[in-house]
Amino acid sequence: MAKKRITPALFKPLRRALSVPVWADVALRLGGALALVFIVVMVHWIDRDGLKDAHDGVISFLDVVYFTMISITTTGFGDIAPVSDKSRLIEAVIVTPIRLAVIYIFVGTAYNFIIKHSWETWRMKRIQERLAGHVVVLGYGVSGSEAVAELIARGTDPAGIVVIDPSPQRLAMAEQAGCNVMEGDATRDDTLEAVRISRAQSILVSAGRDDTTILIILTARHVAPHVPITAVVRADDNELLARQAGANNVINPVRFTGLLLAGSAEGRHISDYLSDLASVNGRVQLVERAVTADEIGQPLERISSGKGLRIYRGERAIGFWEPEAHVLEAGDVIVEITATPPSA
Repeated sequence: MAKKRITPALFKPLRRALSVPVWADVALRLGGALALVFIVVMVHWIDRDGLKDAHDGVISFLDVVYFTMISITTTGFGDIAPVSDKSRLIEAVIVTPIRLAVIYIFVGTAYNFIIKHSWETWRMKRIQERLAGHVVVLGYGVSGSEAVAELIARGTDPAGIVVIDPSPQRLAMAEQAGCNVMEGDATRDDTLEAVRISRAQSILVSAGRDDTTILIILTARHVAPHVPITAVVRADDNELLARQAGANNVINPVRFTGLLLAGSAEGRHISDYLSDLASVNGRVQLVERAVTADEIGQPLERISSGKGLRIYRGERAIGFWEPEAHVLEAGDVIVEITATPPSA
């Protein structure tokens, strides 16, 4: 079947957080410009005797405001002009720098909200088209946000994380974390194709509801047949459905909590150690990696990077106590415990 193409109307550019909200930036720029104009009005009013009105010879406050505006905008009708040496000096030394500052503010505003905005939109579309090796997070609820925080803590660049969620409030939090975000429905092919999910390193699904999560898994597996998918489900009977839908890993937070509770019953340090393993902030970490060339032919217990626990050889899981663990082979994937590097 031919691959479905994304029409321009369906192509939604990614977003990244702005350092200053748009309304605040506009307010600061307008406030600065008005403050400078007010200063010039006051300077002209104080030195109004040095101005000449060709119309009636009287300089009123309205005349001063009028002269200030045409002076700052360099319109120069000539009906009001500085005639004294003092007034001309003020125009040259005080008003001209302020005029340049006001012009700079308005030109900068035009650049920021027209040119820069267009450039940023174009740039983000180019980034979007070149996405590869990124992590796609579908759902930014409690589990999704914690997963992103842990990824960043483990050294993942937030620019390499794409978050899709229908909630603008959740996306705002993801933006603040530095992630690329898109507001959309992750159960639709075009939404997932827009973030190049088939080129992703991995997909994390946490929709909050098991039925929605399973539907997202089905869609993601259809669009990205070879990308690993990890999903969170909360009901035991939905774990098998999630795997049948295409998830490579299924996490049940309720079951994991039960394991921690049971571990605590067997010994007070077991749950503490399990939590230590799961977090980058612990003293030890679980690491999954491919076997290196110098390790091929060596036993699992001889690896120098950590304590080898398991080998994945094709579809088979081999424990460190099994005979096959005495010889590492090319293509093996090792799961090991390593010490957490000390923070800088």
